Amino acid sequence: MSTFNGLVAEFPDIRIDFFRTNPTARPPLACFLSHVHSDHLAGLESLRSPFVYCSAATREILLRLERYPCRINYAKGILEARQQTFKHLHKVLKPLPLGAPTCVELRPGSHIQVTLLDANHCPGAVMFLIEGDGKAILYTGDTRSEPWFVNAISRNPSLVEYSAGLKTLDKIYLDTSFINDVPFQTKAEGIAELLRKVSRYPDDTVFHFQAWTYGYEDVWFALSKALKSPIHVDDYKMKIYQSLQVRPSDGRRFASSIHLSPEAPALIGYMCGNSPHPGCLTTDPNVRLHSCEKGDMCAAAQSASVVRIQPIVAHLPGGADLAEVGVGGGGDDLEREAEIELMSREDLQPLLASIGACKTLSTEAQGEVVKFLNQLVSRGRNLLLDLDPTSLDGRDDAGGLEKVIRAIAQKSVDGTSTSARSRRPDPATEALPRNINFPYSRHSSYPELCHLVEAFKPRDVWPCTVDEEEWLKNGVSIASLFGRYCSGSEFEHDLKMGELVRTDGDESQQGQGSTQQTESQAPLDSSPVVMQQEARLTPPRKDSEPLSAGSATTTPRGLVSPLGPTQETNSADAPNTDVEMTAAPAQDAENSAQLDPAESPSNGSKRRYDEFVAAQDADTDADAEDDNDPGESQQTEKSFVSTLSMRHSLTRREAYYEMLDNARGDWVGFGLLSTDGSHTAPEKEL
Repeated sequence: MSTFNGLVAEFPDIRIDFFRTNPTARPPLACFLSHVHSDHLAGLESLRSPFVYCSAATREILLRLERYPCRINYAKGILEARQQTFKHLHKVLKPLPLGAPTCVELRPGSHIQVTLLDANHCPGAVMFLIEGDGKAILYTGDTRSEPWFVNAISRNPSLVEYSAGLKTLDKIYLDTSFINDVPFQTKAEGIAELLRKVSRYPDDTVFHFQAWTYGYEDVWFALSKALKSPIHVDDYKMKIYQSLQVRPSDGRRFASSIHLSPEAPALIGYMCGNSPHPGCLTTDPNVRLHSCEKGDMCAAAQSASVVRIQPIVAHLPGGADLAEVGVGGGGDDLEREAEIELMSREDLQPLLASIGACKTLSTEAQGEVVKFLNQLVSRGRNLLLDLDPTSLDGRDDAGGLEKVIRAIAQKSVDGTSTSARSRRPDPATEALPRNINFPYSRHSSYPELCHLVEAFKPRDVWPCTVDEEEWLKNGVSIASLFGRYCSGSEFEHDLKMGELVRTDGDESQQGQGSTQQTESQAPLDSSPVVMQQEARLTPPRKDSEPLSAGSATTTPRGLVSPLGPTQETNSADAPNTDVEMTAAPAQDAENSAQLDPAESPSNGSKRRYDEFVAAQDADTDADAEDDNDPGESQQTEKSFVSTLSMRHSLTRREAYYEMLDNARGDWVGFGLLSTDGSHTAPEKEL
């Protein structure tokens, strides 16, 4: 599944494949859509402007696409579905031809040049070459960069100057669905294997091919040709693919039609003179090959004797199969299934409470579901469920909340991942199986990605599919993946991940690091900062190095703040959304970094000065009676770990770390725009 947020650093006025509002970026002046898979459509349903540029095939498919977003009715404990289409975008979607550079005006005097290139992924899927203001980027979207494809795109007239080294791409925004060093069989090898397997069956065998998303059209055509049988599809699929054929508007009956993608004539047919030539798709169920959806499956495809054909990603060298379970997005785009609409973190709370109360899930499974939902919300995408939307009619037995939770739990296990199956059966020793697997990946393998990057040698690579937790855990970086194929040595995504390591690490590691620091490490003199010692992508600041003013990117993520009793009470009474507080073991009085109470930053509301002095006097008297040690009046019973996460704005984080620096010693002034730069002084007469 794509995790790209749509922002292109080189061209901040455009968005690609992500259309939700971003509060940290200015509104876009132009948008681009690479293809119709659901993980690239986030926010498009509510877009009203600006124009969205795409291929002609993508436009026609999108205007006929049906989706079923759902909302959870907690009062009734049911899932309520509604039909959603994109017909209202017919004036917003602007088709562009492939291979022809097009000048797009963003504002008066500001232009970019856009070239669409085939992506070898599904009908209408394209890459975007965007050039302007001395910059150039290649956005691949989802792509399968097989060897023949890289050779073809390298000699494309629009890209040959980059592949020849005459110009350099500033960045490639790359489909990184697979980054494990495992070779994949090519599409041609996968189709050849499938044809060999089906040829062993009797001539009256009925097959069902589960094409749950766009991208398997070549398999359809190859099967139909080899078995000399049309392929039965449901009415919804037929309507989608018939949209790729545009008939002349002058009403001529036998006039040649225009096909919007290379696959269209073979799928839906064409006219040659006055003679119609049918395609391989049909709505007649009396055939040997079927690819009808599971919610609208014909009686012939439901027979127990039907042989099921299931694509996988690849055969692994050890003999196992790498199974595809919706990896790389697309999900069930050719199946009309229910999907959970994007939820905010506030909307997520009732669902999390319901998950905690679900008795059919183990504690471990509940934790995985919660983690999965939090990731989904942060990525801004909907969740496709394996539920038939027609069954969600408001009845408790059909759309029960527990049924929804189980569907989400199943998605959290395998909804966006691949898994290695057991060793595949030996065809020589096994009878004709009821299930046929064949390798056919719609996404590039890691060696293929390296081949693509090496062909152009860009300055930088930005990954469009990232699991941040896994990348941090395994130490994955752009430098380690593609650095040797790039002409540059500094990678923007690695810098972002390095900042993430320093500011928003894993909570369990943070708690462990804080405990170890409290028990065995002496803190900095006059500093409440607890350092995290483990480095992943970039080394953290050493304990001996002081904090510099404004060093937001080099500040560790843990902070032990001794708060007086009054401050603790105020913090509890007034919840703070900026700083998350969790209890940590108290440090020894001789080793703890102390702050004067009057200088300690408080997370609560302000108090009057007389209340502050009275509280401090009371604390001192009470401690003196107990310990006869006035120095203990400033020692708290607990210490707290305070962190700022990446969701907070850069301005807020910088101000936070400025205050930490000033807490260590002499105050270092940092001004406000309204009071600095002689803004308060009267202007001199010229």
